[in-house]
Amino acid sequence: MSAAATRPAFPFTALVGQAPLQRALLLAAIDPAIGGVLVSGPRGTAKSTAARALAALLPEGAFVTLPLGASEDKLIGTLDLEAALRESAVRFAPGLLARAHGGVLYVDEVNLLPDALVDVLLDAAASGVNTVERDGVSHTHDAHFVLVGTMNPEEGELRPQLLDRFGLMVELGTPYDVAERQRIVKARLAFDADPQAFCAAREAEQRALAQRIAAARDALDKLDWSDAVHERAAQRCIEAAVDGLRADLVMLRAARALAAFEGAQAVSPQHVDEVANCVLAHRRHAMPQRSDAPSSPEQRPPSSAPMSEDKHTETTSDADWGEMPPEPVAAKAVKGVIPLPAKKR
Repeated sequence: MSAAATRPAFPFTALVGQAPLQRALLLAAIDPAIGGVLVSGPRGTAKSTAARALAALLPEGAFVTLPLGASEDKLIGTLDLEAALRESAVRFAPGLLARAHGGVLYVDEVNLLPDALVDVLLDAAASGVNTVERDGVSHTHDAHFVLVGTMNPEEGELRPQLLDRFGLMVELGTPYDVAERQRIVKARLAFDADPQAFCAAREAEQRALAQRIAAARDALDKLDWSDAVHERAAQRCIEAAVDGLRADLVMLRAARALAAFEGAQAVSPQHVDEVANCVLAHRRHAMPQRSDAPSSPEQRPPSSAPMSEDKHTETTSDADWGEMPPEPVAAKAVKGVIPLPAKKR
């Protein structure tokens, strides 16, 4: 086996300056039915590094890349031609969706994929099932994976219909803070110099985080949404003037995943506020002007423009998502990935 094949992934807990992306990836890993994460940003912002790092935390550890030139057969699977020719048997040859089960399916430059393939990807990511009926093959298999699609806005956009079907979106930028750039570069150089030693230093934190993800998955079905949570989600979506109701559904799922990750006893409106930005980033529109709106300033109600980020106060900032502490800590007290409240809600 080559050295490249045995090279470990960069530890998720050692990522620096990736706070919003780390949060979105973890939420999608806890509840893949959220529908995947779209990452928009320029080249060199560690999009693939973060996705590969997430895969290393999942039970199967699979990291599957969908090439831009892939056919639909390669993606969903098709008739096993060798079995058909040699044995006259009709068998299913698994595709990339089957290989990605339990892990991460990564698509670089998803905006350059044919729309038909994007549709198939998003259907499987949201449903957790892949069904193939073609060439005499009728086969259904589980396909639970975290879909991570990346795109560079300079190279074209996704159609709005496809954009909306991604559960979460994170927009990355080039860091211009000198200290942060130094931390990122130093971490990368240390990893490249001795990947095994670098990963060994993070092993306890990685193991604790993997356990938290598994515990959060188990806790999902025990958490429900109160009327207050439903109301807050509807309020945030109305303020963002989103199309349809998909944003409401994704926001509720994401809020529940965050509550489960934090070990909360219930989903709260604050959980909704904390996930709203990555749910609405690619869905937000300007509030349309109502035809029956008052015309004079005296008659006009307070502005209904989309809510600013400081209207709903969050208890943490992205700065809290920096590099995780070097010392091993208990699984429930891991810091630096998603800030934990002082007490369970």
